[in-house]
Amino acid sequence: MNIQLHEITVGELVEGYADDGEGGVRGYGGRLDIRPPYQREFVYGDRERKAVIDTVMQGFPLNVMYWSARGDGSYEIIDGQQRTISIARYFKSDFSVQGLYFHNQPLDIQRRVLDYRLMVYFCSGTDSEKLAWYQTINIAGVVLTEQELRNAVYSGPWVTDAKRYFSRRGGPAYQVGGDYLRGNAIRQEYLETAIRWVSESSIEDHMALHQHDDSAAPLWQYFNAVMDWVQATFTVYRKSMKGVDWGGLYKDHGDKPLDPAAIEAETARLVLDDHVTSHKGIYPYILTRDEKHLNIRAFDAGMKQRVYEAQKCICPICKEKFELSGMEADHITPWSEGGKTEENNCQMLCRKCNREKSSN
Repeated sequence: MNIQLHEITVGELVEGYADDGEGGVRGYGGRLDIRPPYQREFVYGDRERKAVIDTVMQGFPLNVMYWSARGDGSYEIIDGQQRTISIARYFKSDFSVQGLYFHNQPLDIQRRVLDYRLMVYFCSGTDSEKLAWYQTINIAGVVLTEQELRNAVYSGPWVTDAKRYFSRRGGPAYQVGGDYLRGNAIRQEYLETAIRWVSESSIEDHMALHQHDDSAAPLWQYFNAVMDWVQATFTVYRKSMKGVDWGGLYKDHGDKPLDPAAIEAETARLVLDDHVTSHKGIYPYILTRDEKHLNIRAFDAGMKQRVYEAQKCICPICKEKFELSGMEADHITPWSEGGKTEENNCQMLCRKCNREKSSN
Protein backbone atom coordinates (compact mmCIF):
# COMPACT_ATOMS: atom_id res chain seq x y z
CA MET A 1 0.00 0.00 0.00
CA ASN A 2 1.35 3.45 -0.96
CA ILE A 3 1.01 6.22 1.67
CA GLN A 4 2.07 9.85 1.10
CA LEU A 5 1.78 12.81 3.48
CA HIS A 6 0.21 16.04 2.13
CA GLU A 7 -0.65 19.44 3.58
CA ILE A 8 -4.22 20.55 2.85
CA THR A 9 -5.48 23.96 3.98
CA VAL A 10 -8.91 24.34 5.53
CA GLY A 11 -9.80 26.63 2.61
CA GLU A 12 -9.00 23.83 0.15
CA LEU A 13 -10.87 21.28 2.28
CA VAL A 14 -14.14 23.25 2.48
CA GLU A 15 -14.16 24.36 -1.16
CA GLY A 16 -17.39 23.11 -2.69
CA TYR A 17 -18.59 21.57 0.60
CA ALA A 18 -22.06 20.13 0.19
CA ASP A 19 -24.35 17.80 2.15
CA ASP A 20 -27.35 16.59 0.16
CA GLY A 21 -29.15 15.36 3.29
CA GLU A 22 -29.26 11.80 1.96
CA GLY A 23 -25.86 10.72 3.22
CA GLY A 24 -23.76 12.25 0.44
CA VAL A 25 -21.22 14.75 1.80
CA ARG A 26 -18.45 16.18 -0.38
CA GLY A 27 -15.62 18.71 -0.13
CA TYR A 28 -12.18 19.56 -1.55
CA GLY A 29 -13.69 21.00 -4.71
CA GLY A 30 -16.10 18.07 -5.01
CA ARG A 31 -13.25 15.55 -5.18
CA LEU A 32 -13.49 14.29 -1.58
CA ASP A 33 -16.20 11.85 -0.51
CA ILE A 34 -16.47 12.77 3.16
CA ARG A 35 -19.01 10.10 4.01
CA PRO A 36 -18.42 6.91 2.00
CA PRO A 37 -21.14 4.21 2.30
CA TYR A 38 -19.37 2.40 5.13
CA GLN A 39 -18.76 5.51 7.24
CA ARG A 40 -20.78 6.51 10.29
CA GLU A 41 -23.16 9.46 10.48
CA PHE A 42 -21.93 12.58 12.27
CA VAL A 43 -21.68 11.71 15.96
CA TYR A 44 -19.59 14.53 17.44
CA GLY A 45 -21.43 16.47 20.10
CA ASP A 46 -21.19 20.19 20.81
CA ARG A 47 -18.13 19.78 23.04
CA GLU A 48 -16.13 17.72 20.52
CA ARG A 49 -16.81 19.89 17.48
CA LYS A 50 -16.03 23.10 19.37
CA ALA A 51 -12.77 21.54 20.56
CA VAL A 52 -11.83 20.93 16.90
CA ILE A 53 -12.48 24.57 15.98
CA ASP A 54 -10.65 25.85 19.05
CA THR A 55 -7.64 23.73 18.05
CA VAL A 56 -7.67 25.18 14.53
CA MET A 57 -8.11 28.80 15.67
CA GLN A 58 -5.19 28.53 18.09
CA GLY A 59 -2.97 26.91 15.46
CA PHE A 60 -2.47 23.72 17.44
CA PRO A 61 -2.01 20.49 15.42
CA LEU A 62 -4.96 18.18 14.81
CA ASN A 63 -4.39 14.45 14.52
CA VAL A 64 -3.34 13.25 11.08
CA MET A 65 -6.18 12.32 8.70
CA TYR A 66 -6.26 9.54 6.12
CA TRP A 67 -7.77 9.73 2.63
CA SER A 68 -7.98 6.90 0.14
CA ALA A 69 -7.14 7.70 -3.49
CA ARG A 70 -9.73 6.18 -5.82
CA GLY A 71 -7.64 6.31 -8.99
CA ASP A 72 -9.85 8.79 -10.87
CA GLY A 73 -8.55 11.88 -9.11
CA SER A 74 -11.11 11.65 -6.30
CA TYR A 75 -10.70 10.59 -2.68
CA GLU A 76 -12.69 9.15 0.18
CA ILE A 77 -12.07 9.70 3.89
CA ILE A 78 -10.77 6.69 5.76
CA ASP A 79 -10.22 8.51 9.06
CA GLY A 80 -11.06 12.13 9.91
CA GLN A 81 -14.71 12.39 8.92
CA GLN A 82 -15.86 13.84 12.26
CA ARG A 83 -13.13 16.50 12.31
CA THR A 84 -13.71 17.35 8.64
CA ILE A 85 -17.47 17.82 9.05
CA SER A 86 -16.92 19.86 12.21
CA ILE A 87 -14.64 22.23 10.30
CA ALA A 88 -16.92 22.42 7.26
CA ARG A 89 -20.07 23.04 9.30
CA TYR A 90 -18.34 25.83 11.21
CA PHE A 91 -17.25 27.34 7.90
CA LYS A 92 -20.91 27.21 6.78
CA SER A 93 -21.89 28.90 10.09
CA ASP A 94 -24.01 25.95 11.23
CA PHE A 95 -22.84 26.51 14.82
CA SER A 96 -21.00 29.13 16.85
CA VAL A 97 -17.92 29.05 19.08
CA GLN A 98 -17.82 31.43 22.04
CA GLY A 99 -20.88 33.22 20.66
CA LEU A 100 -19.44 33.84 17.19
CA TYR A 101 -20.24 32.11 13.93
CA PHE A 102 -17.57 31.94 11.25
CA HIS A 103 -19.14 34.82 9.31
CA ASN A 104 -19.10 36.99 12.47
CA GLN A 105 -15.36 36.55 12.99
CA PRO A 106 -12.97 39.36 12.08
CA LEU A 107 -11.40 38.89 8.67
CA ASP A 108 -7.98 38.09 10.12
CA ILE A 109 -9.48 35.26 12.20
CA GLN A 110 -11.36 33.93 9.15
CA ARG A 111 -8.09 33.98 7.20
CA ARG A 112 -6.28 32.17 10.01
CA VAL A 113 -8.87 29.39 9.92
CA LEU A 114 -8.84 29.05 6.14
CA ASP A 115 -5.02 29.01 6.00
CA TYR A 116 -4.71 26.35 8.73
CA ARG A 117 -2.83 23.35 7.36
CA LEU A 118 -4.12 19.84 7.92
CA MET A 119 -1.81 16.86 7.70
CA VAL A 120 -3.41 14.24 5.44
CA TYR A 121 -2.04 10.87 4.37
CA PHE A 122 -3.11 9.91 0.84
CA CYS A 123 -3.38 6.11 0.70
CA SER A 124 -3.66 3.99 -2.42
CA GLY A 125 -3.86 0.25 -2.88
CA THR A 126 -6.32 -2.59 -3.36
CA ASP A 127 -9.74 -2.60 -1.67
CA SER A 128 -8.64 -5.26 0.80
CA GLU A 129 -5.48 -3.30 1.67
CA LYS A 130 -7.47 -0.11 2.23
CA LEU A 131 -10.06 -1.84 4.40
CA ALA A 132 -7.35 -3.56 6.44
CA TRP A 133 -5.69 -0.20 6.96
CA TYR A 134 -9.02 1.34 7.95
CA GLN A 135 -9.49 -1.31 10.63
CA THR A 136 -6.01 -1.02 12.12
CA ILE A 137 -5.18 2.70 12.13
CA ASN A 138 -5.65 4.68 15.32
CA ILE A 139 -9.15 6.06 14.82
CA ALA A 140 -9.38 9.45 16.50
CA GLY A 141 -12.40 10.65 18.46
CA VAL A 142 -15.36 8.35 19.11
CA VAL A 143 -14.34 4.67 18.84
CA LEU A 144 -15.99 2.73 16.04
CA THR A 145 -18.64 0.20 17.00
CA GLU A 146 -18.48 -3.40 15.77
CA GLN A 147 -21.25 -2.70 13.27
CA GLU A 148 -19.50 0.39 11.91
CA LEU A 149 -16.46 -1.79 11.23
CA ARG A 150 -18.67 -4.41 9.57
CA ASN A 151 -20.14 -1.70 7.36
CA ALA A 152 -16.61 -0.92 6.20
CA VAL A 153 -15.69 -4.53 5.49
CA TYR A 154 -18.94 -5.28 3.63
CA SER A 155 -19.46 -1.87 2.03
CA GLY A 156 -21.58 -1.87 -1.08
CA PRO A 157 -25.09 -1.09 -2.33
CA TRP A 158 -26.77 -3.29 0.29
CA VAL A 159 -25.19 -1.46 3.25
CA THR A 160 -25.94 1.90 1.65
CA ASP A 161 -29.60 0.99 1.21
CA ALA A 162 -29.89 -0.60 4.67
CA LYS A 163 -28.62 2.60 6.27
CA ARG A 164 -31.54 4.50 4.73
CA TYR A 165 -33.86 2.50 6.96
CA PHE A 166 -31.81 1.84 10.09
CA SER A 167 -29.06 4.42 10.49
CA ARG A 168 -30.77 7.79 10.71
CA ARG A 169 -31.76 9.64 13.84
CA GLY A 170 -35.57 9.64 13.82
CA GLY A 171 -35.57 7.54 10.62
CA PRO A 172 -37.88 4.70 9.55
CA ALA A 173 -36.54 2.10 12.02
CA TYR A 174 -36.81 4.55 14.89
CA GLN A 175 -40.39 5.41 13.99
CA VAL A 176 -41.42 1.74 13.78
CA GLY A 177 -39.39 0.23 16.61
CA GLY A 178 -37.67 2.96 18.59
CA ASP A 179 -39.68 2.13 21.72
CA TYR A 180 -38.56 -1.51 21.53
CA LEU A 181 -34.87 -1.16 20.61
CA ARG A 182 -31.88 -0.20 22.69
CA GLY A 183 -28.93 1.63 21.22
CA ASN A 184 -28.34 4.47 18.81
CA ALA A 185 -29.37 4.45 15.15
CA ILE A 186 -26.47 6.58 13.94
CA ARG A 187 -23.98 4.32 15.73
CA GLN A 188 -25.44 1.45 13.62
CA GLU A 189 -26.93 -0.39 16.62
CA TYR A 190 -30.43 -0.55 15.07
CA LEU A 191 -28.92 -2.03 11.91
CA GLU A 192 -26.91 -4.54 13.93
CA THR A 193 -30.05 -5.65 15.79
CA ALA A 194 -32.08 -6.04 12.60
CA ILE A 195 -29.39 -8.16 10.92
CA ARG A 196 -29.01 -10.33 14.02
CA TRP A 197 -32.77 -10.94 14.01
CA VAL A 198 -32.93 -12.03 10.38
CA SER A 199 -29.63 -13.90 10.04
CA GLU A 200 -29.57 -17.68 10.10
CA SER A 201 -25.94 -17.82 11.23
CA SER A 202 -23.87 -14.70 11.98
CA ILE A 203 -24.15 -11.01 11.17
CA GLU A 204 -20.95 -11.26 9.14
CA ASP A 205 -22.23 -14.17 7.07
CA HIS A 206 -25.49 -12.38 6.33
CA MET A 207 -23.71 -9.20 5.25
CA ALA A 208 -21.27 -11.13 3.07
CA LEU A 209 -24.15 -12.97 1.40
CA HIS A 210 -26.03 -9.78 0.56
CA GLN A 211 -23.13 -7.34 0.12
CA HIS A 212 -23.77 -6.71 -3.57
CA ASP A 213 -27.59 -6.76 -3.45
CA ASP A 214 -29.07 -3.56 -4.80
CA SER A 215 -31.78 -3.41 -2.14
CA ALA A 216 -32.08 -4.07 1.59
CA ALA A 217 -35.90 -4.09 1.35
CA PRO A 218 -36.16 -7.75 2.55
CA LEU A 219 -34.33 -6.80 5.78
CA TRP A 220 -36.68 -3.86 6.29
CA GLN A 221 -39.73 -6.04 5.62
CA TYR A 222 -38.57 -8.66 8.11
CA PHE A 223 -37.97 -5.98 10.73
CA ASN A 224 -41.52 -4.70 10.20
CA ALA A 225 -42.90 -8.24 10.48
CA VAL A 226 -41.21 -8.64 13.86
CA MET A 227 -42.54 -5.31 15.11
CA ASP A 228 -46.08 -6.06 13.86
CA TRP A 229 -46.02 -9.42 15.66
CA VAL A 230 -44.77 -7.87 18.91
CA GLN A 231 -47.46 -5.20 18.95
CA ALA A 232 -50.20 -7.70 18.06
CA THR A 233 -49.06 -10.22 20.70
CA PHE A 234 -48.20 -7.89 23.60
CA THR A 235 -50.93 -5.33 23.16
CA VAL A 236 -50.07 -2.94 26.02
CA TYR A 237 -46.71 -1.18 25.76
CA ARG A 238 -44.51 -1.00 28.86
CA LYS A 239 -41.03 0.49 29.18
CA SER A 240 -39.70 -2.95 30.15
CA MET A 241 -40.28 -4.04 26.54
CA LYS A 242 -37.32 -1.97 25.37
CA GLY A 243 -34.30 -4.12 24.53
CA VAL A 244 -36.00 -7.55 24.58
CA ASP A 245 -34.69 -9.98 21.95
CA TRP A 246 -37.87 -9.69 19.92
CA GLY A 247 -36.28 -11.17 16.82
CA GLY A 248 -35.35 -14.37 18.64
CA LEU A 249 -38.84 -14.70 20.13
CA TYR A 250 -40.41 -14.09 16.71
CA LYS A 251 -38.29 -16.82 15.12
CA ASP A 252 -39.32 -19.36 17.75
CA HIS A 253 -42.95 -18.35 18.34
CA GLY A 254 -44.08 -16.13 15.46
CA ASP A 255 -46.01 -18.93 13.76
CA LYS A 256 -47.73 -20.25 16.91
CA PRO A 257 -51.35 -19.51 17.86
CA LEU A 258 -51.32 -17.09 20.80
CA ASP A 259 -54.02 -15.39 22.84
CA PRO A 260 -53.14 -11.67 23.21
CA ALA A 261 -55.83 -11.07 25.84
CA ALA A 262 -54.57 -13.91 28.03
CA ILE A 263 -50.99 -12.78 27.49
CA GLU A 264 -51.82 -9.25 28.63
CA ALA A 265 -53.64 -10.54 31.72
CA GLU A 266 -50.62 -12.64 32.71
CA THR A 267 -48.21 -9.81 31.93
CA ALA A 268 -50.14 -7.43 34.18
CA ARG A 269 -50.15 -10.00 37.00
CA LEU A 270 -46.40 -10.64 36.72
CA VAL A 271 -45.59 -6.93 36.67
CA LEU A 272 -47.27 -6.64 40.08
CA ASP A 273 -45.59 -9.75 41.51
CA ASP A 274 -42.92 -8.63 43.98
CA HIS A 275 -41.03 -11.89 43.46
CA VAL A 276 -40.36 -11.07 39.80
CA THR A 277 -37.25 -8.90 39.72
CA SER A 278 -36.77 -8.77 35.91
CA HIS A 279 -39.77 -7.24 34.17
CA LYS A 280 -37.88 -7.43 30.88
CA GLY A 281 -37.86 -11.21 31.32
CA ILE A 282 -41.66 -11.44 31.55
CA TYR A 283 -42.04 -11.55 27.77
CA PRO A 284 -39.70 -14.48 27.03
CA TYR A 285 -41.05 -16.26 30.13
CA ILE A 286 -44.65 -16.09 28.90
CA LEU A 287 -43.60 -17.71 25.63
CA THR A 288 -41.06 -20.23 26.96
CA ARG A 289 -42.21 -20.81 30.58
CA ASP A 290 -38.56 -20.75 31.64
CA GLU A 291 -38.42 -19.07 35.05
CA LYS A 292 -34.76 -18.08 34.65
CA HIS A 293 -35.95 -15.06 32.63
CA LEU A 294 -37.81 -13.65 35.64
CA ASN A 295 -34.94 -13.65 38.14
CA ILE A 296 -37.33 -14.73 40.89
CA ARG A 297 -36.38 -13.05 44.16
CA ALA A 298 -33.84 -15.22 45.93
CA PHE A 299 -33.74 -16.27 49.57
CA ASP A 300 -31.37 -13.99 51.45
CA ALA A 301 -28.26 -15.19 53.28
CA GLY A 302 -29.88 -15.04 56.71
CA MET A 303 -32.82 -17.21 55.62
CA LYS A 304 -30.49 -19.80 54.10
CA GLN A 305 -28.30 -19.95 57.19
CA ARG A 306 -31.25 -20.44 59.55
CA VAL A 307 -32.87 -23.14 57.40
CA TYR A 308 -29.51 -24.91 56.99
CA GLU A 309 -29.01 -25.04 60.74
CA ALA A 310 -32.62 -26.17 61.34
CA GLN A 311 -32.00 -29.07 58.91
CA LYS A 312 -28.83 -29.91 60.88
CA CYS A 313 -26.78 -29.55 57.66
CA ILE A 314 -28.65 -32.47 56.03
CA CYS A 315 -30.22 -32.46 52.55
CA PRO A 316 -33.85 -33.57 53.10
CA ILE A 317 -33.92 -35.55 49.83
CA CYS A 318 -30.73 -37.65 49.85
CA LYS A 319 -30.27 -37.44 53.66
CA GLU A 320 -26.55 -36.69 53.25
CA LYS A 321 -24.70 -34.03 55.23
CA PHE A 322 -23.13 -31.03 53.43
CA GLU A 323 -21.36 -27.78 54.10
CA LEU A 324 -23.56 -24.73 53.51
CA SER A 325 -21.43 -23.83 50.47
CA GLY A 326 -22.42 -27.16 48.91
CA MET A 327 -26.15 -26.53 49.19
CA GLU A 328 -28.69 -24.37 47.38
CA ALA A 329 -31.92 -22.74 48.49
CA ASP A 330 -35.10 -24.18 46.97
CA HIS A 331 -38.78 -23.21 47.09
CA ILE A 332 -40.68 -26.10 48.72
CA THR A 333 -43.83 -24.98 46.92
CA PRO A 334 -42.58 -23.69 43.56
CA TRP A 335 -43.06 -20.02 42.76
CA SER A 336 -45.09 -21.04 39.70
CA GLU A 337 -47.58 -22.75 42.02
CA GLY A 338 -47.90 -19.76 44.33
CA GLY A 339 -44.94 -20.47 46.61
CA LYS A 340 -43.44 -17.40 48.26
CA THR A 341 -39.80 -16.52 48.82
CA GLU A 342 -40.23 -16.80 52.57
CA GLU A 343 -38.34 -18.74 55.22
CA ASN A 344 -41.19 -21.21 55.83
CA ASN A 345 -41.14 -22.10 52.11
CA CYS A 346 -37.37 -22.64 51.95
CA GLN A 347 -35.35 -25.83 52.05
CA MET A 348 -31.63 -26.30 51.54
CA LEU A 349 -30.82 -29.03 49.00
CA CYS A 350 -27.48 -30.34 47.88
CA ARG A 351 -26.59 -29.24 44.36
CA LYS A 352 -27.26 -32.71 42.86
CA CYS A 353 -30.73 -33.01 44.36
CA ASN A 354 -31.63 -29.44 43.50
CA ARG A 355 -30.60 -29.95 39.86
CA GLU A 356 -32.61 -33.17 39.63
CA LYS A 357 -35.67 -31.52 41.17
CA SER A 358 -35.42 -28.57 38.78
CA SER A 359 -35.24 -30.85 35.76
CA ASN A 360 -38.33 -32.83 36.73
